Amino acid sequence: MIRNLGDKKPLVHPSAFISEAAYVVGDVEIGEGSSIWPGTVIRGDSGKVTIGKYTNIQDNSVVHGDDDIEIGDYVTIGHRVMCHAKYIGNLSLIGNGSIINDGVIIGKNSIVGSGAMLLENMDIPEKSIAVGMPGRVRGEVQQKHIDLQEETADIYLNKAKEYKGQGNLE
Repeated sequence: MIRNLGDKKPLVHPSAFISEAAYVVGDVEIGEGSSIWPGTVIRGDSGKVTIGKYTNIQDNSVVHGDDDIEIGDYVTIGHRVMCHAKYIGNLSLIGNGSIINDGVIIGKNSIVGSGAMLLENMDIPEKSIAVGMPGRVRGEVQQKHIDLQEETADIYLNKAKEYKGQGNLE
């Protein structure tokens, strides 16, 4: 479901896929080729949520914050992620079940491990691997990780095209 909130209307690129079981409301912008999967909630009621090109936000994730949020291009946000990040850089991968609290900045090409919890206002440098509860930078992204990030983004781009091409059953 895509809903206005007062004078705030979601702007969705025509090539983006949004599941009919997702909820997108308010000041939200979704870029070219991006995909929003079932159960996902994106609320732009306290600040603008900007999602770049070819980004995928997987099933049952929540994107909301008390201020503006910017999610870059080719980002993968895994299943059941609670995302209040201020910024997520291009080609980053946020693992399933992660909790990203308000004000967090994640540099490009970074990985947040599944189940990690990043505390408020953390700054994760680009090409970092952050894991744990509370999350800490534990390593540096290698080429194999960048390949995985690109592969995952491509898989979800192709899935989105397939789903977008299907109609709803009446």
